[in-house]
Amino acid sequence: MNSYSLKDITRPSGGFAMLAVDQREAMRLMFAAAGAPQPVTDQVLTDFKVNAAKTLSPYASAILVDQQFCYRQVVEQQAIAPSCGLIVAADAFIPGNGIPVDSVAIDKRVDPQAVKRDGAKALKLLVLWRSDEDADARLEMVREFNQLCHTNGLVSIIEPVVRPPRQGDTFDREQAIIDAARELGDSGADLYKVEMPLYGKGTQSALLSAAQKLNDNIAMPWVILSSGIDEKLFPRAVRVAMAAGASGFLAGRAVWSSVVGLPDTDLMLRDVSAPKLQRLGEIVDEMMAKR
Repeated sequence: MNSYSLKDITRPSGGFAMLAVDQREAMRLMFAAAGAPQPVTDQVLTDFKVNAAKTLSPYASAILVDQQFCYRQVVEQQAIAPSCGLIVAADAFIPGNGIPVDSVAIDKRVDPQAVKRDGAKALKLLVLWRSDEDADARLEMVREFNQLCHTNGLVSIIEPVVRPPRQGDTFDREQAIIDAARELGDSGADLYKVEMPLYGKGTQSALLSAAQKLNDNIAMPWVILSSGIDEKLFPRAVRVAMAAGASGFLAGRAVWSSVVGLPDTDLMLRDVSAPKLQRLGEIVDEMMAKR
C-alpha cells in the first residue's frame, strides 16, 4: 500500500507553508460580517473556496479542504496545483450553545481510501480542548483518528483548539494551550497544528518564550494556525514560532480573510492573497535554512 509522509506536504526546504480553506459556518459568518448579500448561500462559500484553491495552491505546500462545501468540486475541477498536497478535514462540527462548533466528532462519511484515490495525502482532525472535559475521551478520539490515517497510509494532523470550560468563568488561554499540548503533544499523530500564544501580540521575546514553552510540550513536528491573529502580525508569528521549534504554518484567515466579500474575488486573491502566501513561504524557507 502506498503510504504518504510529511514530505508529501512540505516545501523542498522541509518546512510547511499550508493553506486552509476548510472553514465552514465560520466562513459564512465572515461573509455576512463583510456585508455580503444575505443569506450567504452554500454556493458563495463553494465558489470562494474553489477560487482560492485554483489561485493560491501554486504557492502552498498543501491545502486543507472540507467535504461539506468544496472537496468534491476541488477534485472534479482539478483546482489544486500538482505541486500542492491535498489534506481533507475529517472532523464533523456539531453546533450548540449558539456557536457553530460546540463539539467535534470524527466524520464517518470521510472514506480514507476514496480520498486517497482522489489524491489526498493527509487527514485533519479538530480537537476542542476544555479543562473540565474528559481527557481520556479526547485521547481516545485522537487514537482512533491516528489509526484511521495510518492503516490507510495517510498523514495524521491534529488541531487542538482551546475553549473556556463548560462550567465556571475562569479561563487562562495561554495556560490552556500549554496544558492541551502536554496532553496531546505525544499522542501519536504526525503533525500538531496549534494556536499561536498571545494571539501573536506582545514583544518578540515574550512571544519566543511562550512558543518555546509550547515546543517543550510537543513531541512531534508542529505548525501554527492564524485564526485570532492580526494578519499583519502573522508573518512575525511564523518567524518566532519557527525560531522556537515550529516547522511552519497551516493558515487560512491570514492569507485570504481580507478579500472575503470583495468584488472580483479571483483578481483579489491573485493580487492581495497570493503575495502574502508567497512571502510566508519565503519566511518558512529562510527559517528552515537556519537549522
